[in-house]
Amino acid sequence: MQTGLKITAFAAAVAATFGTAYGVGKGVDPVTAGEQKAAGHAEGGHAKEKEAEEARDGHAGHGASAAGAVAVPGGLQISERGYTLDLRTRHLAAAGERTELSFAITKDDTGRKVTAYRTEHGKQLHLIVASRDLTVYRHLHPARAADGTWKTPVELPKAGGYRVFADFTPQAEKEGLTLGADLAVAGKYAPRDLPAASRTAGAGDGYEVRLSGGLGAGSASELTLSVAKKGKPVTDLQPYLGSYGHLVALRSGDLAYLHVHPNKGGPGPEVSFTATAPSTGTYRLFLDFKHNGTVRTAEFTVHAGKSAGDHPKEHGH
Repeated sequence: MQTGLKITAFAAAVAATFGTAYGVGKGVDPVTAGEQKAAGHAEGGHAKEKEAEEARDGHAGHGASAAGAVAVPGGLQISERGYTLDLRTRHLAAAGERTELSFAITKDDTGRKVTAYRTEHGKQLHLIVASRDLTVYRHLHPARAADGTWKTPVELPKAGGYRVFADFTPQAEKEGLTLGADLAVAGKYAPRDLPAASRTAGAGDGYEVRLSGGLGAGSASELTLSVAKKGKPVTDLQPYLGSYGHLVALRSGDLAYLHVHPNKGGPGPEVSFTATAPSTGTYRLFLDFKHNGTVRTAEFTVHAGKSAGDHPKEHGH
């Protein structure tokens, strides 16, 4: 069994897309307990829950007041605690084309680029790009130039609105931030309905992930994701960025962001998380995991109720 790790949701909003699994792997023999040992141990997760300073120039949302602090959801602000996500690439000319995304994290009103970051889960910065209708999802790791400019190639499959999330911790800070900015892809746009809630999700090439547990609004609940290939449990998951799974949750409607890391344990077939949804509503979960050298993504729609078990009936068993 794996111990629960408490994750506090960044409140509000979701909107993101996830959709495509990361890579289509080659045909693999039936998975068994395996003799290979996973390199490294899963790392415990941590929540990034922040209190905003008073709103400035319309960038920040609701800030902390003397009477009581108000937590601002992650990813809803372009600026927080003196840091700003300066997204240089705001528009992409066409869907389906490989394009370079460029941005910088700046400090204070001077526009000075941040060049020193703490390394977390193997990277100095994690970049998430999700479509507003939650059907496209990308977890990227851009490269930083000496002057503080970050760049990464990206290919987005359809036109429409997207949200870009930068998840990082400056070297000068103890707590991380998640900043968000809008991105548009030109072309004819036809939003899709949010996929129905389900307990199972495919990840390509015979991989299937089953979800146990549920989300409770305002209270911690455990989520367990079990990976199988062609009906057989995968017991030799490989570490990806220092752990056996990465979970990103986005709330439908406002793109509020929650990045959750797994409890210690592994190497499979189960990866567990403990999460607290900031409110009732519908959420989209994206699980990244690695097996046989390929990183894959499984996507789920879940409903958060007043308690972990208080949600509509879902498809799947």
